[in-house]
Amino acid sequence: MKSISAPYHRAHHIFAVFTACAAFVVIAAGALVTSNDAGLSVPDWPTSFGYLVKVPHFVGGIRYEWSHRMLAGTLVTLTLAIACWTYFVERRRWLRWLAVAAFCTVIAQAILGGLTVLLLQPPWVSTAHATVAQTFFCIAVCIALFTGRKFVEEQPRVEFDSRRPSLITLSLFSIFVLYVQLILGGMFRHHGMSWWPHVLNAVIVAFVLAWTAIRAISVYSNIGAVRRPAILMLSLLIAQLCLGFTAFLTRVAWGRSAVQPELPMVASTVAHVAVGALLLATTVVLAIEVWRHVPVAFEERVSQAQRNASVA
Repeated sequence: MKSISAPYHRAHHIFAVFTACAAFVVIAAGALVTSNDAGLSVPDWPTSFGYLVKVPHFVGGIRYEWSHRMLAGTLVTLTLAIACWTYFVERRRWLRWLAVAAFCTVIAQAILGGLTVLLLQPPWVSTAHATVAQTFFCIAVCIALFTGRKFVEEQPRVEFDSRRPSLITLSLFSIFVLYVQLILGGMFRHHGMSWWPHVLNAVIVAFVLAWTAIRAISVYSNIGAVRRPAILMLSLLIAQLCLGFTAFLTRVAWGRSAVQPELPMVASTVAHVAVGALLLATTVVLAIEVWRHVPVAFEERVSQAQRNASVA
């Protein structure tokens, strides 16, 4: 992903950041819907009580479900705008394709959201909807990162990584275990499996992400582009573990017999989902920055061998 020939467009970058923030708001709104058991409060789709834009009476869970739909519709419009804008101003072909992928992803997310209603919330569809939503958020964050001034104009400081496993391997594995956790958590929240696989994998997530962050901070603290997301990832991990424990207490241990979701249960669960989305996106950013700044030492050995061959 070379950026030396790409000009920086400030307005384009700001709009990309705004779109990523809007995606985060939609994720939080979706968590409010699930946490309040409001997923079928509006029984039809793509209309809402037979209308496309008419505001219904905000009774019960309708306020959460309808608001989530309107925010999601706005996000689709924003994504279409950023995709078109990127296509016309960007010289980097791969970034233009990424913007197209963002639009395709948000459409897939909307369709899965509709299927959760039409099929009466089967756990696998609801989980797929949540997973695609966080995937879109990561893509939106990446577009915001790639259009930023530092990514476009600054030459990356490179240090080769000779350790095994390499930092890029740890970063990619961190993304993988987070996706597993996202799927397990979605299945649990949508009553598709018990809680224990989610909790068990949380131990694996904590170990892998802590290993990755500590390696990045301790070895490459002089590279700010790697150090900053690593510190943020470690901080979010600690917050996520605390929120996960709180959500477990309020929803499983204490709230098992609750007639309807109570405020502590809703607040802890929504915060847990929101911080989880930030954690996944931060881990993706870390992997990108590691790929740019800390390539594996094998590349250095190959380059040296090529230089030696040219001299000979």
